[in-house]
Amino acid sequence: MQILLKKIFNKSKEYILLFILLIISLIILTFDNKPEIKKIRGYAFASFAVWAELIHSTTSTEDEKLTALQFENAELMLQVNKLREFALENFELKSLLNYDLTSQYKLIPTSIVAKNISKTQGVYIINSGLKDSISKSMPVLNERGLVGIITDVSEDYSLVQTLRSSSLKISATIPRSNIHGVVSWNGNRLVASNVPTTADINEGDRIVTSILSTIFPPSIPIGLVVGKGSNISGLLSEITIQPFVDVTTAKNVFVLKTIRSSQIDTLELNMLSK
Repeated sequence: MQILLKKIFNKSKEYILLFILLIISLIILTFDNKPEIKKIRGYAFASFAVWAELIHSTTSTEDEKLTALQFENAELMLQVNKLREFALENFELKSLLNYDLTSQYKLIPTSIVAKNISKTQGVYIINSGLKDSISKSMPVLNERGLVGIITDVSEDYSLVQTLRSSSLKISATIPRSNIHGVVSWNGNRLVASNVPTTADINEGDRIVTSILSTIFPPSIPIGLVVGKGSNISGLLSEITIQPFVDVTTAKNVFVLKTIRSSQIDTLELNMLSK
Protein backbone atom coordinates (compact mmCIF):
# COMPACT_ATOMS: atom_id res chain seq x y z
CA MET A 1 0.00 0.00 0.00
CA GLN A 2 2.81 2.41 0.91
CA ILE A 3 4.62 1.63 -2.34
CA LEU A 4 1.45 2.33 -4.32
CA LEU A 5 0.90 5.65 -2.52
CA LYS A 6 4.54 6.59 -3.16
CA LYS A 7 4.15 5.90 -6.89
CA ILE A 8 0.96 7.98 -7.02
CA PHE A 9 2.70 10.83 -5.19
CA ASN A 10 5.73 10.78 -7.52
CA LYS A 11 3.49 10.90 -10.58
CA SER A 12 1.20 13.60 -9.22
CA LYS A 13 3.43 15.78 -7.02
CA GLU A 14 3.08 18.81 -9.31
CA TYR A 15 -0.71 18.57 -9.10
CA ILE A 16 -0.59 18.08 -5.33
CA LEU A 17 1.54 21.23 -4.99
CA LEU A 18 -0.96 23.16 -7.11
CA PHE A 19 -3.78 21.82 -4.94
CA ILE A 20 -2.03 22.99 -1.75
CA LEU A 21 -1.46 26.45 -3.23
CA LEU A 22 -5.14 26.66 -4.14
CA ILE A 23 -6.07 25.82 -0.53
CA ILE A 24 -3.83 28.59 0.79
CA SER A 25 -5.25 31.08 -1.72
CA LEU A 26 -8.83 30.15 -0.84
CA ILE A 27 -8.18 30.61 2.89
CA ILE A 28 -6.65 34.06 2.32
CA LEU A 29 -9.49 35.16 0.04
CA THR A 30 -12.11 34.08 2.58
CA PHE A 31 -11.30 37.05 4.82
CA ASP A 32 -11.72 39.81 2.22
CA ASN A 33 -15.15 40.94 0.98
CA LYS A 34 -14.15 43.60 -1.57
CA PRO A 35 -16.01 43.28 -4.91
CA GLU A 36 -12.78 42.63 -6.84
CA ILE A 37 -11.73 39.97 -4.36
CA LYS A 38 -15.16 38.34 -4.55
CA LYS A 39 -14.67 37.76 -8.30
CA ILE A 40 -11.22 36.27 -7.75
CA ARG A 41 -12.61 34.17 -4.92
CA GLY A 42 -15.26 32.79 -7.26
CA TYR A 43 -12.63 31.64 -9.78
CA ALA A 44 -10.45 30.21 -7.00
CA PHE A 45 -13.43 28.43 -5.48
CA ALA A 46 -14.33 26.78 -8.80
CA SER A 47 -10.74 25.72 -9.53
CA PHE A 48 -10.22 24.40 -6.01
CA ALA A 49 -13.47 22.42 -6.17
CA VAL A 50 -12.46 20.70 -9.42
CA TRP A 51 -9.08 19.62 -8.04
CA ALA A 52 -10.65 18.53 -4.77
CA GLU A 53 -13.17 16.41 -6.65
CA LEU A 54 -10.41 14.74 -8.70
CA ILE A 55 -8.43 13.86 -5.59
CA HIS A 56 -11.57 12.76 -3.78
CA SER A 57 -12.57 10.43 -6.61
CA THR A 58 -9.13 8.79 -6.81
CA THR A 59 -8.45 8.34 -3.10
CA SER A 60 -11.82 7.20 -1.72
CA THR A 61 -14.60 4.74 -2.57
CA GLU A 62 -18.18 5.43 -1.60
CA ASP A 63 -20.05 2.67 0.20
CA GLU A 64 -23.48 2.86 -1.43
CA LYS A 65 -25.17 0.75 1.23
CA LEU A 66 -23.78 2.94 4.02
CA THR A 67 -24.87 6.12 2.21
CA ALA A 68 -28.38 4.73 1.74
CA LEU A 69 -28.55 3.85 5.44
CA GLN A 70 -27.34 7.32 6.44
CA PHE A 71 -29.97 8.86 4.16
CA GLU A 72 -32.71 6.81 5.82
CA ASN A 73 -31.40 7.69 9.29
CA ALA A 74 -31.36 11.41 8.42
CA GLU A 75 -35.01 11.25 7.35
CA LEU A 76 -35.93 9.35 10.51
CA MET A 77 -34.03 11.88 12.64
CA LEU A 78 -36.11 14.74 11.18
CA GLN A 79 -39.33 12.79 11.69
CA VAL A 80 -38.53 11.77 15.28
CA ASN A 81 -37.71 15.36 16.22
CA LYS A 82 -40.97 16.55 14.71
CA LEU A 83 -42.77 14.01 16.88
CA ARG A 84 -40.83 15.27 19.91
CA GLU A 85 -42.06 18.77 19.14
CA PHE A 86 -45.64 17.54 18.85
CA ALA A 87 -45.41 15.67 22.16
CA LEU A 88 -44.05 18.74 23.96
CA GLU A 89 -46.83 20.87 22.50
CA ASN A 90 -49.42 18.31 23.66
CA PHE A 91 -50.92 17.54 20.26
CA GLU A 92 -53.64 14.92 20.29
CA LEU A 93 -52.84 11.42 19.03
CA LYS A 94 -55.20 11.82 16.08
CA SER A 95 -53.29 14.79 14.67
CA LEU A 96 -50.03 12.85 15.05
CA LEU A 97 -51.40 9.89 13.11
CA ASN A 98 -52.83 12.08 10.37
CA TYR A 99 -49.68 14.19 9.93
CA ASP A 100 -47.85 13.49 6.66
CA LEU A 101 -44.22 13.14 7.70
CA THR A 102 -42.83 11.68 4.48
CA SER A 103 -43.71 14.56 2.16
CA GLN A 104 -42.25 17.55 3.98
CA TYR A 105 -38.52 16.85 3.73
CA LYS A 106 -36.48 16.77 0.53
CA LEU A 107 -32.92 15.57 1.21
CA ILE A 108 -30.18 15.82 -1.42
CA PRO A 109 -27.31 13.36 -0.74
CA THR A 110 -23.82 14.73 -1.36
CA SER A 111 -20.19 14.12 -0.44
CA ILE A 112 -17.58 16.37 1.13
CA VAL A 113 -14.63 16.78 -1.26
CA ALA A 114 -12.60 19.27 0.80
CA LYS A 115 -12.47 20.66 4.34
CA ASN A 116 -10.91 23.67 6.00
CA ILE A 117 -11.29 23.31 9.77
CA SER A 118 -9.36 25.87 11.82
CA LYS A 119 -9.86 27.53 15.20
CA THR A 120 -12.44 30.00 13.91
CA GLN A 121 -13.30 28.71 10.43
CA GLY A 122 -14.95 25.44 9.55
CA VAL A 123 -15.99 25.09 5.90
CA TYR A 124 -16.64 22.26 3.46
CA ILE A 125 -16.81 21.99 -0.30
CA ILE A 126 -19.44 19.47 -1.41
CA ASN A 127 -19.86 18.01 -4.89
CA SER A 128 -23.39 19.29 -5.50
CA GLY A 129 -24.42 22.68 -6.82
CA LEU A 130 -26.86 24.59 -8.99
CA LYS A 131 -27.36 21.59 -11.27
CA ASP A 132 -28.67 19.70 -8.23
CA SER A 133 -31.14 22.50 -7.35
CA ILE A 134 -29.02 23.66 -4.41
CA SER A 135 -29.06 27.33 -3.46
CA LYS A 136 -27.64 29.58 -0.74
CA SER A 137 -29.09 29.37 2.79
CA MET A 138 -30.14 25.71 2.50
CA PRO A 139 -29.40 23.75 5.70
CA VAL A 140 -26.86 20.91 5.67
CA LEU A 141 -27.19 17.92 8.01
CA ASN A 142 -26.41 14.25 8.46
CA GLU A 143 -28.19 11.42 10.26
CA ARG A 144 -27.15 12.87 13.66
CA GLY A 145 -28.19 16.49 13.28
CA LEU A 146 -27.27 19.93 11.95
CA VAL A 147 -23.94 20.39 10.13
CA GLY A 148 -24.21 23.93 8.76
CA ILE A 149 -25.58 26.04 5.92
CA ILE A 150 -24.86 26.61 2.22
CA THR A 151 -23.16 29.99 1.76
CA ASP A 152 -21.89 29.87 -1.84
CA VAL A 153 -22.89 27.84 -4.90
CA SER A 154 -21.37 27.14 -8.31
CA GLU A 155 -22.71 24.89 -11.06
CA ASP A 156 -21.21 21.67 -9.64
CA TYR A 157 -20.05 22.53 -6.11
CA SER A 158 -21.19 24.35 -2.98
CA LEU A 159 -19.48 25.94 0.01
CA VAL A 160 -20.80 24.93 3.43
CA GLN A 161 -20.29 27.00 6.57
CA THR A 162 -20.31 24.50 9.44
CA LEU A 163 -21.07 24.72 13.15
CA ARG A 164 -17.38 25.47 13.68
CA SER A 165 -17.56 28.78 11.80
CA SER A 166 -17.50 31.73 14.18
CA SER A 167 -19.57 33.83 11.76
CA LEU A 168 -22.50 31.37 11.75
CA LYS A 169 -25.26 32.28 14.21
CA ILE A 170 -28.19 29.91 14.74
CA SER A 171 -31.56 30.68 16.30
CA ALA A 172 -32.09 27.80 18.72
CA THR A 173 -34.34 26.61 21.51
CA ILE A 174 -34.45 24.13 24.38
CA PRO A 175 -37.81 22.36 23.83
CA ARG A 176 -38.13 21.17 27.44
CA SER A 177 -38.28 24.70 28.88
CA ASN A 178 -38.95 26.70 25.69
CA ILE A 179 -35.82 28.82 26.22
CA HIS A 180 -34.61 30.61 23.08
CA GLY A 181 -31.13 31.84 22.23
CA VAL A 182 -28.46 32.20 19.56
CA VAL A 183 -25.88 29.44 19.16
CA SER A 184 -22.40 30.12 17.75
CA TRP A 185 -18.79 28.89 17.77
CA ASN A 186 -16.54 30.99 20.04
CA GLY A 187 -13.23 29.61 18.75
CA ASN A 188 -13.06 26.80 21.29
CA ARG A 189 -16.55 25.41 21.72
CA LEU A 190 -20.17 25.74 20.66
CA VAL A 191 -22.08 28.07 22.99
CA ALA A 192 -25.36 29.86 23.53
CA SER A 193 -24.50 33.31 24.91
CA ASN A 194 -26.37 35.96 26.88
CA VAL A 195 -28.92 33.56 28.35
CA PRO A 196 -30.53 34.79 31.62
CA THR A 197 -28.99 33.05 34.63
CA THR A 198 -32.48 32.32 35.96
CA ALA A 199 -33.45 30.40 32.79
CA ASP A 200 -34.56 26.80 33.33
CA ILE A 201 -31.61 24.98 31.74
CA ASN A 202 -30.10 21.69 32.88
CA GLU A 203 -27.16 19.61 31.69
CA GLY A 204 -28.40 17.06 29.19
CA ASP A 205 -31.10 19.34 27.74
CA ARG A 206 -31.47 19.01 23.97
CA ILE A 207 -30.95 22.10 21.82
CA VAL A 208 -32.64 22.26 18.41
CA THR A 209 -33.21 24.87 15.72
CA SER A 210 -35.90 27.34 16.70
CA ILE A 211 -39.29 27.96 15.15
CA LEU A 212 -38.31 31.65 15.25
CA SER A 213 -35.73 31.11 12.50
CA THR A 214 -36.64 31.68 8.86
CA ILE A 215 -33.40 30.05 7.67
CA PHE A 216 -33.47 26.69 9.42
CA PRO A 217 -36.62 24.58 9.73
CA PRO A 218 -37.54 24.00 13.38
CA SER A 219 -36.48 20.99 15.47
CA ILE A 220 -33.25 20.01 13.69
CA PRO A 221 -31.00 18.67 16.50
CA ILE A 222 -27.93 20.77 17.32
CA GLY A 223 -26.57 19.25 20.53
CA LEU A 224 -26.81 18.77 24.29
CA VAL A 225 -26.17 21.20 27.14
CA VAL A 226 -22.96 20.14 28.93
CA GLY A 227 -22.18 23.24 31.00
CA LYS A 228 -23.46 26.57 32.26
CA GLY A 229 -21.40 29.51 33.52
CA SER A 230 -22.36 33.07 34.45
CA ASN A 231 -20.57 36.28 33.48
CA ILE A 232 -19.03 38.81 35.87
CA SER A 233 -22.37 40.51 36.59
CA GLY A 234 -24.00 37.17 37.33
CA LEU A 235 -27.07 38.13 35.30
CA LEU A 236 -26.29 36.27 32.08
CA SER A 237 -25.04 32.77 31.38
CA GLU A 238 -23.01 31.15 28.63
CA ILE A 239 -24.29 27.67 27.84
CA THR A 240 -21.75 25.16 26.55
CA ILE A 241 -23.10 22.75 23.95
CA GLN A 242 -21.83 19.35 22.84
CA PRO A 243 -22.89 19.16 19.14
CA PHE A 244 -24.40 15.94 17.87
CA VAL A 245 -22.27 16.14 14.70
CA ASP A 246 -18.47 16.08 14.71
CA VAL A 247 -17.82 18.25 11.65
CA THR A 248 -14.13 17.26 11.60
CA THR A 249 -14.90 13.61 10.79
CA ALA A 250 -18.08 13.88 8.66
CA LYS A 251 -17.80 12.47 5.12
CA ASN A 252 -21.27 12.36 3.59
CA VAL A 253 -23.96 14.96 4.27
CA PHE A 254 -27.42 15.91 3.05
CA VAL A 255 -28.72 19.25 1.88
CA LEU A 256 -32.25 19.94 3.08
CA LYS A 257 -34.03 21.49 0.13
CA THR A 258 -36.07 24.42 1.35
CA ILE A 259 -37.64 27.31 -0.54
CA ARG A 260 -37.23 30.49 1.44
CA SER A 261 -37.49 34.21 0.83
CA SER A 262 -34.02 35.47 -0.11
CA GLN A 263 -34.86 38.89 1.36
CA ILE A 264 -35.85 37.39 4.71
CA ASP A 265 -32.75 35.15 4.71
CA THR A 266 -30.51 38.15 4.11
CA LEU A 267 -32.17 40.16 6.87
CA GLU A 268 -31.86 37.34 9.40
CA LEU A 269 -28.27 36.52 8.47
CA ASN A 270 -27.32 40.19 8.84
CA MET A 271 -29.17 40.45 12.16
CA LEU A 272 -27.51 37.34 13.63
CA SER A 273 -24.03 38.38 12.48
CA LYS A 274 -24.11 41.57 14.55
